[in-house]
Amino acid sequence: MALANAYVQVYGQLSDVFDRIAEGQAPDKFTTQHLKDLGFASSNFRAVIPLLKQLGFLSPDGTPTTRYHDYRNTARSRRVMADAIREAYGDLFTIKASPTDADRPLIEGKFKSAHNASPNVAKLMANTFYALLGLADLSATEVKEAKKEEKQPETAPPAPKNILEAPPSGHKPSPPTLHYNIQIHLPATKDVEVFNAIFKSLKDHLLE
Repeated sequence: MALANAYVQVYGQLSDVFDRIAEGQAPDKFTTQHLKDLGFASSNFRAVIPLLKQLGFLSPDGTPTTRYHDYRNTARSRRVMADAIREAYGDLFTIKASPTDADRPLIEGKFKSAHNASPNVAKLMANTFYALLGLADLSATEVKEAKKEEKQPETAPPAPKNILEAPPSGHKPSPPTLHYNIQIHLPATKDVEVFNAIFKSLKDHLLE
């Protein structure tokens, strides 16, 4: 699992930062200058960059990732954020599947123990997490995960086709017939009586 340790002091304005991300074009590299271009010139916003990296919005060198681009689709942004915080704060979701404000003391304690953070820093980490939580739709990602876990019904393999199929109903089979192939080797003779005797014998024994 995971538990991000990035936090911002301007957690109350994180929604504005992500609104600007969704509205603007993705830069080649997300830098402090880009933050200033978005209208966040205060040095307090510099901590947004490491937070974006831990959320999977930026690669280690600051390049926007697929998740960054997916977030810009406002129809999907809340589901994208839900996936991001489930990955970045996985340890918290093992404690509470759907954290609420009543769970703040528990979550602050988790940050303190996991990162050896001071009470003030742990509170900032928790506030950052809750600010992100407000931008996410956890129910959408839960449905998505449930569909993945559904076991597909097993389908039986098709029965092998019987080569000797039964005749259709009402069909009367024809009786078997026998065919003979008789070869006659005639003697080398010019005596007609010999041939007459052979053919007479064939007639008497085979043809009648």
